[in-house]
Amino acid sequence: MSDEAFTGFAGWLAEPDAPSVEVRPDWLEAQRSFARERLVGLDVPNSKTESWRYTSLKGLMEQDFVRAGEDMSALQPDDLEEVLIPGLDAYRILLVNGRYLPELSAHEDLPSGVRVAGLRDLIANEPDLLRAHLNAVAPTDSQPLFAALNTAGLDDGLVLFVARGVALERPIELIHLSVGLDEPRVAQPRHLVVLEDGAQATLIERYVSLGESIYCTNSVLELALGRDALLKHDRIQMESPNAFHITGLYLTQSANSRYQGVNIGLGASWSRTDLNCRFQGEHAECDLQGLYLAGDRQLMDYHLDVLHALPNCSSRETFKGILYGRGRAVFDGRVFVAPQAQKTDAAMSNRNLLLSEHSEVDTKPQLEISADDVKCSHGTTVGQIEPEMLFYLRSRGIGASLARRMLCLGFADEVVQRLSSDALRDYVSEQVGQRLESAPMN
Repeated sequence: MSDEAFTGFAGWLAEPDAPSVEVRPDWLEAQRSFARERLVGLDVPNSKTESWRYTSLKGLMEQDFVRAGEDMSALQPDDLEEVLIPGLDAYRILLVNGRYLPELSAHEDLPSGVRVAGLRDLIANEPDLLRAHLNAVAPTDSQPLFAALNTAGLDDGLVLFVARGVALERPIELIHLSVGLDEPRVAQPRHLVVLEDGAQATLIERYVSLGESIYCTNSVLELALGRDALLKHDRIQMESPNAFHITGLYLTQSANSRYQGVNIGLGASWSRTDLNCRFQGEHAECDLQGLYLAGDRQLMDYHLDVLHALPNCSSRETFKGILYGRGRAVFDGRVFVAPQAQKTDAAMSNRNLLLSEHSEVDTKPQLEISADDVKCSHGTTVGQIEPEMLFYLRSRGIGASLARRMLCLGFADEVVQRLSSDALRDYVSEQVGQRLESAPMN
């Protein structure tokens, strides 16, 4: 990385005025130091970088971000009520500007065998619990730029351990809340979720903000599923309209495990999500669903990398986009089937609905197959609302704006219905509907 480029990220790595962890274990400091050294050799992605061909970092690099500190004075007692979802029954973990706040979280009465904690607390008090898992799913020596930045600046986040055979009946809701940012700040939460053999859990992850500050969220999630484990994972990104959002999700699955992930992208001015799945045992199933809306001054970028290196595993990738105004989206999905991965069953689909002539999507689903006994498919579509369908609704007395909204909600419903609870489905449907009501159609 050039000195100029590295200087642009220096504020991401500098310790805040009040360091959150005064003493870190040697093994963790070694990982952070290695990530910093690795950054020197990494180039900032540009238009010649294949996985970043359609997404420019110019706007991000122009911001003078510094790391978020400990000051939570801008958070008011009633602020949390504004972001809670009515009727959602879940344990709650709250991170404010990247920092875990136990006093505003609610995860009492967890069943035996379930451990929920803040990463910072465990680093300070029980670091041995982390040593075997942290940076194991997202190995330090192969992390791309933003994951390496996260590791180098690693500080706080959620740690969830579910013991062998334990089924967590209530979901865990992880809320990333950004508030009161008077200057451009970057938060780099790091999350570790480990489900042992036969464990089951539901994780609802939401990114929200109070106000319209300029800030950046650069999060990394490491998810490790044991044999026969099941994780349902809902992710809803509704950041400030001036925010930058980056997520790197790294998933490993043991034999017969199942992962069901639903990704909803509605907010931020610039958003990049990387989803990486690796099978470590046969007969594992990975289901990735996604819905994104992009309007004026918005970019939504999804990059998928699913590696089938073992036989008898299956994956599904179904992503839908609705674009309006001058919204832009990128879908870059790759499924790789290794020579030994016989009996692989993989299907990837990306469908996009353009509501204006100025909206744009770049879509590139890819299959790379080196085995000969597989069942694989991929496809993409980009289109507009069918005039016949719109005419049908208009002929029955439904106004043009409402008719478009109904058709768009019907298009989105396939993904929305995969969310884990009625309260969450109702909430997302309402948020999508509100955005469509004000969406320019030309």
